[in-house]
Amino acid sequence: MAPTSTPTTPFGRVLTAMVTPFTADGALDLDGAQRLAAHLVDAGNDGLVVNGTTGESPTTSNVEKGQLVRAVLEAVGDRAFVIAGVGTNDTRHSVELARQAEQAGAHGLLTVTPYYSKPSQEGLYQNFTVIADATGLPVMLYDIPGRSGVPIETETLVRLAEHPRIVANKDAKGDLGAASWAIARSGLAWYSGDDMLNLPLLSIGAVGFVSVVGHVVSPELRALLQAHLAGDTAKAIEIHQSLLPIFTGMFRTQGVMTTKAALELLGLPAGPLRLPLVELSGSETEQLKKDLAAGGVHL
Repeated sequence: MAPTSTPTTPFGRVLTAMVTPFTADGALDLDGAQRLAAHLVDAGNDGLVVNGTTGESPTTSNVEKGQLVRAVLEAVGDRAFVIAGVGTNDTRHSVELARQAEQAGAHGLLTVTPYYSKPSQEGLYQNFTVIADATGLPVMLYDIPGRSGVPIETETLVRLAEHPRIVANKDAKGDLGAASWAIARSGLAWYSGDDMLNLPLLSIGAVGFVSVVGHVVSPELRALLQAHLAGDTAKAIEIHQSLLPIFTGMFRTQGVMTTKAALELLGLPAGPLRLPLVELSGSETEQLKKDLAAGGVHL
């Protein structure tokens, strides 16, 4: 049985954008993925995003993506949302991945702004609409102009929100003013996609997070959310400030690189990265250890 969603929280509140574990020789580690997924749900996640860019989706095959969705669903799909990342810079490819994810049993789709091509707003609108039309699954948009090169403008978000299956947005735009207007006008369920802005985004109407640091501090993110929902602003700020070393440290360099290094330090499944991503240097690993310790993560 799938988890229960609501119109305001269609994918729960605390989600982690999960890395894809690989074996020592670089192959997909399905057993490791299942163990990591179970650990994250046990730690307080309502859902997991697999095959997102944090899952190294540009360097995994269609077959591997399907295998990963099925494996994670088998491990935690009865108690957490499993959202499949399907966004690429080729709409036809994204549609193919969306249909594959639906067939595998995913509970929803995450589709990122097409990167590199820098399409117009009309191109974005048509891309997301075609993907949403391709399956019966609810869709979360992913707005991250720092990587994609193009923001989803507020007017486009308002248009897209009229689609019955486009229900949420993962916001990594870093613009609280734009987010305020888009939340007010679109009615989309808003999820922070920028860990440093988790609390600020909650304060203007976000319902939760799709986090990277959730790999190491999911209980603390849950506590921050609960304090906010309870109206305990002082407690929410206290937790937010205690996590600042984590928010900073996990993004001193590329986030997948630091996340896999942190998981290795904690004895959790991760494995190597696929090029062009590379392992942290010795000095980077030492700095990460200091950042984790400063944020209360004990190795």
